[in-house]
Amino acid sequence: MSNLERDPGEIVADTVSTSRILEPRAVPLGGPRAMDVRRTLPQRQRSLIGPWCFVDHYGPDPVNGPGAMTVPPHPHTGLQTVSWLFQGEIEHRDSTGAHAMVRPGELNLMTAGRGIQHSEVSTAATTVLHGAQLWVALPDSDRGTAPFFEHFEPEPVAFGDATVRVFLGSLVGSASTATAFSPILGAQLDLPAHAAVELPIDPAFEHGVLLDAGSLSVDGEALPVSHLAYRETGQSTLRLGAGPEGARLLLIGGAPFGESIVMWWNFIGRSHDDIVAYRDEWQTDVIDGEDAAGPFGAIPEYPGRALPAPVLPAVRLKPRD
Repeated sequence: MSNLERDPGEIVADTVSTSRILEPRAVPLGGPRAMDVRRTLPQRQRSLIGPWCFVDHYGPDPVNGPGAMTVPPHPHTGLQTVSWLFQGEIEHRDSTGAHAMVRPGELNLMTAGRGIQHSEVSTAATTVLHGAQLWVALPDSDRGTAPFFEHFEPEPVAFGDATVRVFLGSLVGSASTATAFSPILGAQLDLPAHAAVELPIDPAFEHGVLLDAGSLSVDGEALPVSHLAYRETGQSTLRLGAGPEGARLLLIGGAPFGESIVMWWNFIGRSHDDIVAYRDEWQTDVIDGEDAAGPFGAIPEYPGRALPAPVLPAVRLKPRD
């Protein structure tokens, strides 16, 4: 999914804070995806958890009729998009020729690399959308890779009272085959009412717990719905306790990224000049020229025009050390 903010600000990524509970901020996306999302990454308190650099949580939202999700082709660079649904169905098309459905419990992973464009449209049968959209920053050594798309269906495994679906990396003996460019973890956990588990985690990783539904404590600390609990490196277990409603959560993690990134609209680069170049290429090749041979390719099957990029801010975008 795209970041469809009308006036996306500069997002400078670093990892200075060790704040434990990150509150979401409401972001009205407007435009063709007229819905609000609850964003916990990036924010002032923390910009990355491992290589994870963007977390939007949305729904359950009605999308039938005029409210259906229709996101025209839009670009990405320097990242992987992780699409994960709890309810609904979305049709994905991209300029590598990939055509797939995003369904609950199934990973759609798009590696943008040097540049890609994709579209997303909720299917006619979908009346409610509920899910999360996450981005993974690519290391500098890999951000120029050729774009590609993967679909992976994790097998649910039991760990104590929890049901675990690992869609990136590995956890409790279960592993994903999806491509990762950094040490990483992504999983959904479901806990029944009053269940408690002590989860073994990699002490070299930072971790984040996003509560989707129900009630949950993380290491004895209450975590509200749509909030993100952050845990720094050095922790080898994570204690999760569900309340009377049970709990559904996403667990993300990874080794500290160790690089500064500049993130603006749907582009990730390392400098202001990177972002300017990406925007100029998108506007020139796709919006003005519709050049299928350009770095973003084309989606000839989409029955409409691509999204133009917003206007850049009047100041230089600067990465922070």
